[in-house]
Amino acid sequence: MKKLFLGAAIAMSSLTFAQQFGIKAGMNVSSLSTEEGLDDQSSKIGFNAGLFMNAPIAENFSIQPELLYSQYGSKVDWVNPINNERYSGSRNLDYITVPVMFQYNATPSFYLEAGPELGLLVSAKDKSKNETTGNTIAESDNYKDELNGFNFGVGLGAGYYFTPNIGLTARYVAGFTDIYKDGENSGDAVKNNVFQVGLAYKF
Repeated sequence: MKKLFLGAAIAMSSLTFAQQFGIKAGMNVSSLSTEEGLDDQSSKIGFNAGLFMNAPIAENFSIQPELLYSQYGSKVDWVNPINNERYSGSRNLDYITVPVMFQYNATPSFYLEAGPELGLLVSAKDKSKNETTGNTIAESDNYKDELNGFNFGVGLGAGYYFTPNIGLTARYVAGFTDIYKDGENSGDAVKNNVFQVGLAYKF
């Protein structure tokens, strides 16, 4: 029994020693599943940034929890048939997200990953703009209390470290949660989807 506890203690200490912390930042290309009356939606560009910890859990496998600020949402473009001026509208949904990625390290430099992502909505704003003149037509106040404050998704991705400290990351996160509160959307559920690409730096 003493040997068992001693072995567990050694394993835990080696895991703690092997942990690496880092920062990451990149670009989001986000969209929303088709919302009723908005069939012409397109992707919106945003950013993500935050911290992560990477720790091995078995040979060639590691776990990476992250804490990120991430911009989701979508964009709509249209042309006024009367004056032929171009307009755009954007839905800007900002979240604090906590992805927990399980990584398979295929080589010391390249990994594949998958895992859940939990999100907390911190801001929801809409903006309309005349793209021809560059003028902002309308910008809403923060209406996050009118939407679902929680978001759940599943991410799939990969990464490659050019050096032991600097790497390129890519991930797609598919949302499973309706952005609207129960009973407040008469159509199909509207869900977040985002493709992320960026850089990571391990200390």
